Amino acid sequence: MTTEPVRADTAQERLRRWRLVLGGDPADGTGRTLSGQDAAMDGALTALYGKEAAARGGRDRAAGLGGSAPAVARWLGDIRTYFPSSVVQVMQRDAIDRLGLATLLLEPEMLEAVEADVHLVGTLLSLNQAMPETTKETARTVVRKVVEDLEKRLASRTRATLTGALDRSARVTRPRHHDIDWNRTISANLKHYLPEYGTVVPERLVGYGRASRSVKKEVVLCVDQSGSMAASVVYASVFGAVLASMPSIETRLVVFDTAVVDLTDQLDDPVDVLFGTRLGGGTDINRALAYCQSRITRPAETVVVLISDLYEGGIRDEMLRRVAAMQAAGVRFVTLLALSDEGTPAYDREHAAALAALGAPAFACTPDHFPEVMAAAIERRPLPIPDAG
Repeated sequence: MTTEPVRADTAQERLRRWRLVLGGDPADGTGRTLSGQDAAMDGALTALYGKEAAARGGRDRAAGLGGSAPAVARWLGDIRTYFPSSVVQVMQRDAIDRLGLATLLLEPEMLEAVEADVHLVGTLLSLNQAMPETTKETARTVVRKVVEDLEKRLASRTRATLTGALDRSARVTRPRHHDIDWNRTISANLKHYLPEYGTVVPERLVGYGRASRSVKKEVVLCVDQSGSMAASVVYASVFGAVLASMPSIETRLVVFDTAVVDLTDQLDDPVDVLFGTRLGGGTDINRALAYCQSRITRPAETVVVLISDLYEGGIRDEMLRRVAAMQAAGVRFVTLLALSDEGTPAYDREHAAALAALGAPAFACTPDHFPEVMAAAIERRPLPIPDAG
């Protein structure tokens, strides 16, 4: 008996949603009018995605939201009221791109109204040089909130994964019972299998060595700070701070465009690291790798992670020779096209193919997958490259 009303309600809800999506054009075919909260949601969407807003360009685009910071601040408050956080972040990103709102982020009142995420941090860093002193402290507060959230999400798992990798990379042949690596011990003693007993009698034990508090591995993060790499710069700074907090890893963080900046001495505070970057500009990977190469003291114990879309403005052949030389010396070289949740970016396929031919395949990596990639690099086993599909 309740089937028809339920179906009617479902049909009306479907029409309501289509009306919000289509924007109320006379030809949208829904025949719906909106009121109350639905009308307010529709107004917030129209300000950003309506025809008038889309038709404007440059600074005039801000007229879609009233052309003033107070109007934009009200709009930001509205979307946070009506939409979930994940949707708010997308709408903010679209507002910056479509309506030219980046300059308004230089006002403290605006920064206090936005929903902070990695993409907003990237935008703030790109505006850092133009940011007035009155805004910088507010911007640092926004950035610090995002960084702390990322550290909570990523730090514990990263430390646990890499501590295990460090322990396994320091194997011993006379382990205590609880340090025996049974899988490797069995593999090493298969020739001693006794079929009548159905077991292996190990002649040689293989065990985990326990990483001491002295430095065992060196990690160099070499990060492209061109504009397209903003999210990767944010995540690399957070991971750099986490790695630097581990006593068994000596970590160096190098960022580059056409110049090279070593930010290692700021790794105790990733916010300082981020404000020490300069997003935008050209790219000279060869120069950056030359600097990193000059700082390597123990090649066989070093992992170099190049994070770049590989659009090289420097000397390509010399860059490739430098990678080959580091690998020949014993360095484990890892190339990440991106370190973010955004998927594989546009990248230089010719350079990626050339690196792959040297045994350094280039691939995009999410922050959640990064600890496994680093663990494999430390243990010198095949990298867990995500499926390209």
